[in-house]
Amino acid sequence: MKTAFTNARLIDPATDYDGPGTIIVDGNIIEASGPDVATDQAKTVVDCGGRVLCPGFIDMRAHAVDPQSALAGGITTIILQPDQTSIIDTDAVVERIRHRSVDSQVVSVYPMGAATQGMRGEQIAEIGQMQQSGAVAFTDCNRAVANAQVMRRLLEYANHFDALVVQFAENPELAAGGVAHEGETATRLGLSGIPVAAEVIQIEQDIRLAELTGARLHFALISSREGVDVIRRAKAKGIKVSCSTAPHYLHLNDNALEGYRTFAKVRPPFRSDDDRVALIEGLADGTIDTLVSDHSPKSQDVKRLPFAQAADGIVGFETLLALSLAPVHSGKLSLMTLLKTLTSNPATLLGLPTGNLAPGSFADFVVFDPNKPSRISEKNMISAAKNTPFDTLPVQGEVWKTIADGVTVFERD
Repeated sequence: MKTAFTNARLIDPATDYDGPGTIIVDGNIIEASGPDVATDQAKTVVDCGGRVLCPGFIDMRAHAVDPQSALAGGITTIILQPDQTSIIDTDAVVERIRHRSVDSQVVSVYPMGAATQGMRGEQIAEIGQMQQSGAVAFTDCNRAVANAQVMRRLLEYANHFDALVVQFAENPELAAGGVAHEGETATRLGLSGIPVAAEVIQIEQDIRLAELTGARLHFALISSREGVDVIRRAKAKGIKVSCSTAPHYLHLNDNALEGYRTFAKVRPPFRSDDDRVALIEGLADGTIDTLVSDHSPKSQDVKRLPFAQAADGIVGFETLLALSLAPVHSGKLSLMTLLKTLTSNPATLLGLPTGNLAPGSFADFVVFDPNKPSRISEKNMISAAKNTPFDTLPVQGEVWKTIADGVTVFERD
């Protein structure tokens, strides 16, 4: 049975198309898309009311699978980090996760495998076997592979498979014991700091290794102006480097820690406002390739503790779109550029078959109103955990429908 989604503003970042149009879905496949698509053979017609219809979002960094929360945020593909109860460092664990994803038929889940055994940074994991089993990239998650010799061997090994290595850009020696950005706010609050140099030194070292080996290297969660500048220069030299950040770094600086607000404790930490502005500039000029939620649900038992003991992390699935749209509404970022960071760019980096609206593609897409005013409310969140520093924040932009594998799996009244 065919379904037509009409009266939509189609945005397909993979082709740079932005205009009125219709999508025809036959089963779980997009049969046709564009401005002059006939709907006479469709059994069901959905009027999108002029809302934006674009590929479903691909979240390249999530620490938990929270399907309904993800779908409410327009996310149809979750890239699961390896820091699970059973660390994802063998092909058997990768296969189990992929089988569960296929069987669920709700949201697609692809794991990143651990870059080193047990994420200890000492011995390279069997990334070739994990890639064959469905792992899309390799990372030690919130731990940098700090040993330069191990990192070099990892990049050389990964290059044989054209595998993407994802590095957490934080030198562990410089960051040891730190819980906040090293700056005025941390000093006033008596919190141990993590300097920007911890990020920059790790990036500079690894860029040299990427240049030496010719491998593909991605930096997760860039947080500083200097970090953006180093990656911008590396790209200009033709080094195969890419990077991501998260929407919460576009909104908050280290002042969010005032009052020892543990819900604003993240890793890397919120930095200065100059760093925050630089991240938006990096998105606008293409230095930053992808936006991620870094969704990390935590209970109040581990968040409402003294700041140094509280767990890092915030929930990000349901706030991903609204927070990401803020620079668009302020005129600092185009909507097309933003949607590339959420769809076609991560699809290209990870080699996924989604992230576009081309006929023959899987019918994974989202319909949203970019101008719908609302207020973030932890009480209304679907996610079981509510650890967000954005409770009560007024925002613009709301998901109306999420379609995964041709089925409407989320819709808002």
